[in-house]
Amino acid sequence: MKNKLYFKLKNKKVQEEVFESICKEQNEIGYYSLPEQDISPILDYTKTISEEITQIAVIGIGGSSLGAKAVYEFIKPIKALQRELYFFESTDPINIINLLSQLDLKKTHFLVISKSGTTVETFSIYKYIYSINQNAQAYTFITDPNSPLEAYANEINASVLYLPDNVGGRFSVLSTVGLIPLALSGIDIQSLLDGALTLKKSFFEAGYMKDTLLKKAVFYARHHGQYRINCIFAYSETLKYFCEWYVQLWGESLGKKQRHSAFNVGLTPIGLIGPKDQHSFLQLIMEGTRNKSVTFIKIENFKEDIVIPDISLKHLESLDTLNHLPFSKLINMQCDSVTEALLEEDIPLDTISIEEVNEENMGALMFYYELLTSLVGELIDVNTYDQPGVEAGKIILKKKLEKEEQMKS
Repeated sequence: MKNKLYFKLKNKKVQEEVFESICKEQNEIGYYSLPEQDISPILDYTKTISEEITQIAVIGIGGSSLGAKAVYEFIKPIKALQRELYFFESTDPINIINLLSQLDLKKTHFLVISKSGTTVETFSIYKYIYSINQNAQAYTFITDPNSPLEAYANEINASVLYLPDNVGGRFSVLSTVGLIPLALSGIDIQSLLDGALTLKKSFFEAGYMKDTLLKKAVFYARHHGQYRINCIFAYSETLKYFCEWYVQLWGESLGKKQRHSAFNVGLTPIGLIGPKDQHSFLQLIMEGTRNKSVTFIKIENFKEDIVIPDISLKHLESLDTLNHLPFSKLINMQCDSVTEALLEEDIPLDTISIEEVNEENMGALMFYYELLTSLVGELIDVNTYDQPGVEAGKIILKKKLEKEEQMKS
């Protein structure tokens, strides 16, 4: 993957200071070591799932589902997979019933994922599904060691797997949380990790990505008061759910009170898909308030060679310039044209080019954004890995549920 920055920044001292901080952080934060992990226990587990199982349903929310979904939806269009993945990640009753209608429960294995073991959304959905299918062997639970969920799984003699130490939910895609469902679907998880490891080495061993990521992070941090909105503009439908993953990673990690002041800071993430969002959000970027930076992501080789036919339409002869043009070339021409237009407006932007759609490139892209998030968090002086704002909402919900229970009595 290639990353080209269109903004300039000269501050080597700040870059080296934050690099040293991130190097030290590796000893405490678990996601940094995931690319080197031994996946044999995961592969051994997948062999315990019968070949008669053709559907895998993930019951989880946020970091428990978004990462695996992003990888699955990226790879699914270009690879014949062993099993289908479904994601129960909302308490919307219409969504729950719709997803269940697509499942053959006799051929479905459920992965119930909750780091704390007490996630309200996850267990409201699980309780409903369990009322329909009480076969404990149809479920695997993924949680932290010694959580209430581990105790429950042992009580019903169901399989239980663990998250590695010090890996937060939104940074967990390369752990059991993401790798188990992906491996069961037939996605090459070793290639996914290899891509992440290549990116990691390029950063920590003074390769191409070190200078690029440091410059980008310092720019975002230095100008976060002005350019408060960070947009990904991805030119492939396969990246739709990657954008959703990025929104959680960026928003939940960086929207905080500073550690050494009372200021509230953060960069608002927005995920866009080209070319369709050229006809909606682009106008706001182009002529709206100058508070946005943009990262364009495009795929160099789609490995699909469909071409616009040589057809001339009466009264629409001006569109004959499209004839013989491959769609893969057209979409990248659209991306390049918007990039050039924004550069003329002096919008801060950069471009990421992915060679092709495969597991290795997605692994690199995800680890790139995890590293970038950690760097920006350190530079704007926030705790990148907690989420007190989310916890506050959970506390209020718990009180509401307790009150509801009292009213039933």
